Amino acid sequence: MPNPVILNADRRIGGPYTLAAAILDLLVPQALERWPELVAAHDIEIRTAAPHLRDIVPARRRSLADSLPRAQRILVPGARRSLRIANGLAEFVRDHLGRAGALALTVTNLGEADHTDAELVAVLRRRLDPGLLRIDEGPSAPCVGPLPADFGRYRDEGFHHAMAESGLERLRGMAYQDDPDGWQRLLQRVAAALEAIEREDEARDLYDRARRESTDPKHRATIAYATAMILVRHHDPARRHPEEALAWINEAITITSLLPDPRERAFHLGFDLNGKALVEVRSGRHDAAMDLVQQAIDLAEAHLPDEHPIHRLVLYANRAQLLAMAGQAEQALADYTRAIEADPGYPDYYLDRGNLLHGLGRTEAALADYETVMRLSPPFPEAYYNRAELRYATGDRAGARADLDHTLELDPDFAPAYVNRSGIAGVEGDYELARRDVERGLALAPRDPHLLCVLGQVELAEGRHPEARVAFDQALELAPDLAAAWASRAELAFEGGDNAAALADLTHALKLTETAELLFNRAVVYRAAGRPEQARRDLLRAAELAPGDDDVRRALAETPL
Repeated sequence: MPNPVILNADRRIGGPYTLAAAILDLLVPQALERWPELVAAHDIEIRTAAPHLRDIVPARRRSLADSLPRAQRILVPGARRSLRIANGLAEFVRDHLGRAGALALTVTNLGEADHTDAELVAVLRRRLDPGLLRIDEGPSAPCVGPLPADFGRYRDEGFHHAMAESGLERLRGMAYQDDPDGWQRLLQRVAAALEAIEREDEARDLYDRARRESTDPKHRATIAYATAMILVRHHDPARRHPEEALAWINEAITITSLLPDPRERAFHLGFDLNGKALVEVRSGRHDAAMDLVQQAIDLAEAHLPDEHPIHRLVLYANRAQLLAMAGQAEQALADYTRAIEADPGYPDYYLDRGNLLHGLGRTEAALADYETVMRLSPPFPEAYYNRAELRYATGDRAGARADLDHTLELDPDFAPAYVNRSGIAGVEGDYELARRDVERGLALAPRDPHLLCVLGQVELAEGRHPEARVAFDQALELAPDLAAAWASRAELAFEGGDNAAALADLTHALKLTETAELLFNRAVVYRAAGRPEQARRDLLRAAELAPGDDDVRRALAETPL
């Protein structure tokens, strides 16, 4: 290991990715000279973390937002994007050092690092062999003075922690009267950042403060809209209040409906109508939501044909989601495709369209969309997770397992991946791994019925029947429509000799989802209970659903007429 390079992580030097930029300054010039393809493969991550390198690292992957004025870039990255950036940077560092040799870092002021750098260090330590990259914590001697305040960059890149911290610091030294427009703009951005990092109470306080200060119509409409979104999207479901949100979003619509300029009205009113659609969805009024999104689309098409293209594509994607929920899959696909064609470089809608295609059984098309996400975006855990589900459904258990392993390498807190990986481990008889994954998953999501169901299956496989019954009962209490839990509890009852209970649970499972496997299992119980006619009826139906199943064919041959 070479002598350590000393780097300073204090966020007061450069804000987000202060440390990352210093690491990239060490590695990128050499990589450009010797392995330019490695730099090109991580253009988004490098340009995001070290904007001063953009002159020498061209953008290979671009989205529509890159060519638009800031006012039209309405899609602010979510809080999870920084994890994708960190994983991409870690892979760049890993692949670079794998060719160039090991690196040792001593990082001073690590406790003063921005969230982005703290997250990056955690990812580097988790994913890179310490023989390749060693990171030691050096002394702390924090800088003094104000935090950097590159608020445009913070918004565009989704640096929500920096926006919240620096913005709150700046707001404490600002008065509304000194610069009403600047004050309003900053307050909105800071409050939105606070929402993104689940500090909704502080965001609500800012919106209430804004209402006490400002009488500007557009500003008041914006904060009414934002208040409604807090009430309908709060990270704690127990604190969501759709009906109260409806009152606030109607306030926003009332104001924006009166804006005199038709283009300005079309944009702001359309934005608010789209927000009200979400409120209606959360209240179970899907037809009303569809009408609202259609009104917003009509306004945009009539008055914004040459501007706000991201606003329009978002509306089409939202209509696609509503159409999919209504069972109108082909129309939903058309709208997702329209949104994708408007911005082929934006990855998220490929993921949504891929999920819809997967549900329709269009495996190759769904796979193409998931792999497009992988090409367009820094490492995206959801894309690998979804591809794992697709691979498992097509019988590729090894491929599914590899994708789930990678999902959890990218994001160890991705609870659904523990559900699926523990399920695969259970099918393969690796109950030790299954239990370990269930325990990890339940630590993240203690009331997840799917994890409780797998836990019950593990307990059943290992002969702990009372514990298995408790797990299945808990799963069904939380999710009465979970067919796998009914089927597994039936297996437990059958093993205990209670055929009546097994038949009742399998019948309930079959009401939820009719499959050849469940029918076969119920036929086994019917035969054990001395009811061959019912067993044969189930087997005949199973043969219709799975005509090539040898087990069903043999069972039919052994079951008398």
